[in-house]
Amino acid sequence: MKKTQWETLKRCAAMDYPDKIPAGLIVDSPWMPAYTGISTLDYFTVPEKWLDANIKIRKDFPELIFIPDFWVEYGMAAEPSGFGCKINFYENNTPTVNHIIPSADDMDVVNQIQVPNPKTDGLLPFVLNLYRNMEPKINDAGESIKIVAGRGPLAIGTHLMGLTEFLVGMKLDPDNMHKLLKLTTTLVKNWLEAQAVVLSEVEGILVLDDIVGFLSKDDYMEFAHPYLKEIFDAFPNTVKIYHNDTDGDAYYDSLEDLGVNIFNFTHLKTIAEVRSKVGDKVCLLGNIPPLEELVQGTPDSVKASTKKCLEDAGDRGIILSAGGGASPGTPKENIQAMLDALVDFQNPK
Repeated sequence: MKKTQWETLKRCAAMDYPDKIPAGLIVDSPWMPAYTGISTLDYFTVPEKWLDANIKIRKDFPELIFIPDFWVEYGMAAEPSGFGCKINFYENNTPTVNHIIPSADDMDVVNQIQVPNPKTDGLLPFVLNLYRNMEPKINDAGESIKIVAGRGPLAIGTHLMGLTEFLVGMKLDPDNMHKLLKLTTTLVKNWLEAQAVVLSEVEGILVLDDIVGFLSKDDYMEFAHPYLKEIFDAFPNTVKIYHNDTDGDAYYDSLEDLGVNIFNFTHLKTIAEVRSKVGDKVCLLGNIPPLEELVQGTPDSVKASTKKCLEDAGDRGIILSAGGGASPGTPKENIQAMLDALVDFQNPK
């Protein structure tokens, strides 16, 4: 991320809004390899190709703020691999994660699970080593890594036991579920800190946890809020970004208490609806439909969707983006159409 882009992002996070609405996009391995013409395996295992891919998207879209930017990730696999989950890799697809907790009836196994060490366990040390070796080259290119990212405690939990069993486990065995969430929460904190330690300029964190959107308000307050708050509170004086693009909204009015500065949310809700529930102290990152428009739409339909999004948002508290991350297959012309529509909106003829 260039210095000017980071300064813009910080101003947005503080709701001290810049003169022009910026555009940002969460990008990772489901989109980047195919877009940049390499295999998923090469993206994961050949550092030079990973770096070239990240440089290419910056050249293609110099006005776009990529979040978290130069992200080293292996789909959803990094954190679960530290717990011992078997990972299957594929030439041109994201990895799959095999569960280590068979079902909600087997949650006593949690008593044998230990918090992974990011320096030694699973794929985590590979991520740290790649960051350590790539940061000088990234700096030489005039960029820096300002944000580190981690899957949230509930998202990791679902990869340890499966979504359905995880949700059932909350009801059948809440005591062991809390034990599991304490383990995953500790990992998230340690993992974000380990990344920040090997890098030299980190000033922000991104936590991604869609599972929170499946919970009722009562379940959110018991099984999610205290753990998310523990994570965000562990990183004072940083820009805090939270991603959840499910349409559950029981947690919206708790984002301010979590300390979230920037919220990436679903396209299934209007910006006005989200703003009314989130409040006026959280910057919204959204919310063009990532599949129906940015992948399947035409440049003209993307421009129309972008115009409507901006009209709904007003001129403050918004970073134009997808209502989620970049979906696989998102073409260059549709991203450019979103950016062109932003320019047209801010410079009416």
